[in-house]
Amino acid sequence: MPELEHKMRIEGLCLYYNGFKALEDISMKVYCRRITALIGPSGCGKSSLLRCLNRMNDLVEGARVEGVLELDGEDIHSACRDLTALRRRVGMVFQKPNPFPMSVFDNVAYGPRLTGRKSRGELEEIVERSLRRAALWDEVKDKLRQSALALSGGQQQRLCIARVLAVQPEVILLDEPCSALDPISTQRIEDLLAELKSSYTIVIVTHNMQQAARVSDYTAFLTIENQGEPGRLIEYGETEDIFTRPRDQRTENYITGRFG
Repeated sequence: MPELEHKMRIEGLCLYYNGFKALEDISMKVYCRRITALIGPSGCGKSSLLRCLNRMNDLVEGARVEGVLELDGEDIHSACRDLTALRRRVGMVFQKPNPFPMSVFDNVAYGPRLTGRKSRGELEEIVERSLRRAALWDEVKDKLRQSALALSGGQQQRLCIARVLAVQPEVILLDEPCSALDPISTQRIEDLLAELKSSYTIVIVTHNMQQAARVSDYTAFLTIENQGEPGRLIEYGETEDIFTRPRDQRTENYITGRFG
């Protein structure tokens, strides 16, 4: 059976913060139009690894990355890499919904405007399409001129997803996107991710084992052996195998709740 096409490749990645090694020797592939979950105990570097994928760690003073990190076979750390273009291709949704203090419409139109798309008709089309893809249009189509801050937490998080979709990314990174949401909003986000994966490559950090099992196609388990040591990738594979036939005892101990 031929290997699935990959969108990103990570090889021998190490991450340092001011000399402290946060991640050591991470190697894995992120597959096209699949959902990959990053799981593991707090402090193991899941979010740090996620931020490496669109170079958000560049914003952290003293952060340094070693190893290979490719998007479509191209090194994302090359000197000529345009960071704005990279982050347009690899969008990010954070743990806490962070809509801008402006209208629902302007939140979604913000990215397209930055890239020079100023025609009113074009922006209206982009906003509607993005909100529909984020399963939010029917709830906000009569509130487009109202403040995004007036939306519920779950609606705000779907708005943030719509804002990412508006710039037509290829990869979507989500850092615990449901941790602040109620069960109904969480279900809506999970249903949305299942729909989006037919068009996008998705990587999600989650502490919720049930969520990882429900939504992801592939799962990477990271952990730290001892406090103060770097996070390491222990096991990576198809989610069903990780949860039902883990190869490493540490993986089994974590997903069954024996530690972490």
